[in-house]
Amino acid sequence: MASTQTTLMANAIRALAMDAVQQANSGHPGAPMGMADMAVALWSRHLRHNPADPHWANRDRFVLSNGHASMLLYALLHLTGYELPMSELRNFRQLGSKTPGHPEHGLTPGVETTTGPLGQGFANAVGMALAEKLLAHEFNRPGHAIVDHHTYVFLGDGCMMEGISHEAAGLAGAWKLGKLVALYDDNGISIDGGVSPWFIDDTPRRFEAHGWHVIPGVDGQDADAVDAAITQAHAVTDRPTLICCKTTIGEGSPHRAGTAKAHGEALGADEVRLTREAIGWPYEPFVIPEKVYEAWDARAAGIKAQTAWAKAFDAYRAAHPELAAEFTRRTGGALPANWTQAAVDAAIAAQVKAETVASRKASQIALEAFTQTLPELLGGSADLTGSNLTNTSHTPALRFDATTGASNGGRHINYGVREFGMAAVMSGIGLHGGFIPYGGTFLTFSDYCRNAIRMAALMKQRVVYVFTHDSIGLGEDGPTHQSIEHAWSLRLIPGLDVWRPADTAETVVAWVAAIENKARPTALLLSRQNLPYLPKSGLDAIAKGAYVLAEPAEVGLRKKAQAVIIATGSEVQLALHAQQLLAERGIAVRVVSMPSTSVFGRQSVAYQQSVLPAGVPRIAVEMGVTDGWWKYGCAAVVGVDTYGESAPAPALFKHFGFTAQNVADTVRKVLGRG
Repeated sequence: MASTQTTLMANAIRALAMDAVQQANSGHPGAPMGMADMAVALWSRHLRHNPADPHWANRDRFVLSNGHASMLLYALLHLTGYELPMSELRNFRQLGSKTPGHPEHGLTPGVETTTGPLGQGFANAVGMALAEKLLAHEFNRPGHAIVDHHTYVFLGDGCMMEGISHEAAGLAGAWKLGKLVALYDDNGISIDGGVSPWFIDDTPRRFEAHGWHVIPGVDGQDADAVDAAITQAHAVTDRPTLICCKTTIGEGSPHRAGTAKAHGEALGADEVRLTREAIGWPYEPFVIPEKVYEAWDARAAGIKAQTAWAKAFDAYRAAHPELAAEFTRRTGGALPANWTQAAVDAAIAAQVKAETVASRKASQIALEAFTQTLPELLGGSADLTGSNLTNTSHTPALRFDATTGASNGGRHINYGVREFGMAAVMSGIGLHGGFIPYGGTFLTFSDYCRNAIRMAALMKQRVVYVFTHDSIGLGEDGPTHQSIEHAWSLRLIPGLDVWRPADTAETVVAWVAAIENKARPTALLLSRQNLPYLPKSGLDAIAKGAYVLAEPAEVGLRKKAQAVIIATGSEVQLALHAQQLLAERGIAVRVVSMPSTSVFGRQSVAYQQSVLPAGVPRIAVEMGVTDGWWKYGCAAVVGVDTYGESAPAPALFKHFGFTAQNVADTVRKVLGRG
């Protein structure tokens, strides 16, 4: 039997949820009302956090994977003392508020990740728990457990139905994430109604099969029962725990509880009034009695917990000063003092090598230097390590002891064939802090990752996607694996930097940009086929996203360019060869390498015009769809607007017109010299 105080605390959440949704006439009241008792158990009895410092390094992480239940989280943040006043709850879902329809990281204090696309928050939580475990292995010392916190995640039926939940659950079990606790809101209702006709999974047995500790059959409307289950979860340290909480959506509403109507629409004025009567809540909308605020207030406990940790960290610093300094740097997201010189040295080394290698190999050459300098680089691949070349001599494979679950300290993750899960887990790692995650797959499989990439861009996370086999140049695997639309598809994502480097030097500069950019994810599009090193006067211009690689004078013509060829990646060499062919006919052409359209787009207008002068015809060359290139005023594009074919790469290049002669002929036609 819940105490009067516990009931009041839960009903405060229910009241705030239905009032905010009613005022906005938009939102999802049912899940917050159903999960209110679960929230009381976790947030008032277990969650270690400090509302005065939402970024405290050793705080527990809480993720609301079923992000449509955002009013649950906003109510909790407000009640426990975060900087989220009642005026913001009154402004739920309105322009400019800190209480958007779904929780947004970086906007609302205390929100650990942006959620809404179901299942991804769960995968983010897996990434956070992995980061905690790896940092603890790296930094903790006997008597000094400075990294010691839990990751909690609420998730619902929709999250469980999404395929990413299978990917993330399998990884969490394999990694033996004993400090990950998931609380499943099993209310059996989704937008279309009762889920039993289409969701017949035996969820407890499924998670047991994934290697989880499962606590089934918990009454989610009994805070004491949920409290006991969380305590039981803490006792199991070699596996993650799933607590299955049976709840009623819209709990407390006389006519909407247990129905699909409680999911995604306001209860209505009459039902709100009846619900107030049913739960014994006599207060006006958005009014919380002082005794309830006092019961929820987490500020004093949070300050006490963080102060105790700070004292422990002082002792750690005294005993291990270098480790303490490194931990502070890493969790603050700063690069080491020697980073700039190391980056320059690596770039120079790549240029001096002047190797003819695939850009995927150039990426590995760069990573060999960077992973030595930056211990926070945490790599991985979705079962394509030998193809993506994401591993280095400094990043041994990550493994966990079968008995204890202890990490071996490895820095390269075998994600298995789980591209979506990998991308979302990497976001969680980045959100946690202490690591810069990168992971690889083929570019064509970026489609599997796409929504997680979009979410990383929305959250401005420093995550790096290594997408190899970037064109028809991969050859015989054929159109299922040959990327055609993918480069421009990724370029369309706001806040994502896409780089398609042409040689070793451009690849190194792209990696430097990705590592240094704390507010953007980066996609590196890398070739399978070998690419020659392209002589250039310097490296600084590469970092601007596009630059003049070769003027007419460099092929013996002392006159102004009559046309500009814009190329990326493996096609830059074609542009240079075409420039030579055209020069033999007296046609002067400038070649521009444009490894990153987004970075180039952020340069000054003056710089852009210096690279692409007005009045000079432009021709783009890229092994992909042509539509995106028209934005640059191109008169013609040598591209591919069909799917590929299965054949050796040289045959494909000829078949699709990716020859120097065809590029030269295209330029001549544009100039009326065909």
